[in-house]
Amino acid sequence: MRKRILHVVTNVEKYAGSQRATGLWLGELTHAYDEFEKKNYLQDIVSPKGGLSPLEPKSLGRFVADRSVMARKHDPEFMKKLEHTFKPTEIHWQDYDAIYYTGGHGVMFDFLDNQDLQRITQNIYEDGGIVSAVCHGYCGLLNVKLSNGKYLIDGRKMTGFTWTEEILAGVAKEVPYNAEEMAKQHGADFSKCLIPLAPHVVADGTLITGQNPFSAKKTALAVIQTLENMK
Repeated sequence: MRKRILHVVTNVEKYAGSQRATGLWLGELTHAYDEFEKKNYLQDIVSPKGGLSPLEPKSLGRFVADRSVMARKHDPEFMKKLEHTFKPTEIHWQDYDAIYYTGGHGVMFDFLDNQDLQRITQNIYEDGGIVSAVCHGYCGLLNVKLSNGKYLIDGRKMTGFTWTEEILAGVAKEVPYNAEEMAKQHGADFSKCLIPLAPHVVADGTLITGQNPFSAKKTALAVIQTLENMK
């Protein structure tokens, strides 16, 4: 049976109380999507509200928008999927082998407390599926609790976009919370690459996380390796 991946993307296009644009960091989706497509996995895209997932303008910049990004950006069929993402209530978690949370600063505002996404994530995880995230995507994991009341990330090795990287990105004063610190407060064994913005992936069983946009492909490959080993 073909494996099935559920991608999670943001609906937020501006920082709260600001006109500063944000949204989905497109490469964090496309780099993973490409790798899953090579394996002939089925793929769906969900967002907290459903419908349009706006793109982070910086993710389309000349130094980060590589061939993968631009190919998908100019693919009408793919872009239609980002215009018409599923609502969490339209998702049957039993259909999926893995959930993959994408980033972009928008997710900091609509992933953290979305209970519908939390239930989907909890169920996939407790059913033996893979929970994965790249960059800010781990904001969607910070408040997920298991049936025993513990945080999913409690005692687990993981990574994600760091506070140092927030400072380097020039947005430390605009983000709503310190995600790295919250992960540690919720019991995570948080690690990071010594060099900011270098690729870094942590695989702890069925919890797989990547540190930043440049970790998306390696995160997807780690998900694939784990899925293939679960046959």
